[in-house]
Amino acid sequence: MSDKILINCSHTDGYPSNQIDAIPEQAVESFAGVGYPHAGGFIGEGSVVLDVGSGSGTDSLIASGVAGATGKVYGLDMTHAMLDKLAANVERMGASNVEPVEGNAEEIPLPDASIDVVTSNGVLNLVPDKPRAFAEIFRVLKPGGRVQLADIVIDSPISDESRNNPDLWAECVVGASLEDSYIRLFEGAGFSDIGVLRRFDYFSGSSSENTRKVAQGFGAHTVELTMCKEG
Repeated sequence: MSDKILINCSHTDGYPSNQIDAIPEQAVESFAGVGYPHAGGFIGEGSVVLDVGSGSGTDSLIASGVAGATGKVYGLDMTHAMLDKLAANVERMGASNVEPVEGNAEEIPLPDASIDVVTSNGVLNLVPDKPRAFAEIFRVLKPGGRVQLADIVIDSPISDESRNNPDLWAECVVGASLEDSYIRLFEGAGFSDIGVLRRFDYFSGSSSENTRKVAQGFGAHTVELTMCKEG
């Protein structure tokens, strides 16, 4: 869940400038999101938040400002480099309510029913065992808890040959699922009220002609989703 794979596709599409300006520039420099999950608007004062695939901390730090001193944000990442960057950016911002957590989405090291809101941005498409990851997200959410996320999905199936091509993994596409299948996996994990906030062509702004070509070939795009765990 590192953002190093996604760095060539990074931008802050949809983020209000006041949110970006409020966090350290070192976080934004390494930002690798693919959309704006905070459009879900689920984080409030006092919320306990889990950022799955926090990277250098852009979304964790934005969440910390909304959750406030009475809230808590866990930034989950599997790489020491990203956790170190997150810790440094937490210190720069003085965000004492943010805690870096080492781990991955398939085995989240947090208790059952401990989280109010899960947020994630451009990470779950890279997770090999998505059903397990989605079940883990469901497990750590409190009854009535909510998910807001942005991720890459596709319109056309990807062959096994393409999935085994490391060059194509770098194009941020081949780990992705068909959009309908992706949503059904969340339904299978127990989530309800799944809604699409926005779809858009994230890759059209890439400076890489090859990235644009690969994405277009598979119909790759960003989808921003919200859902809940019924209480």
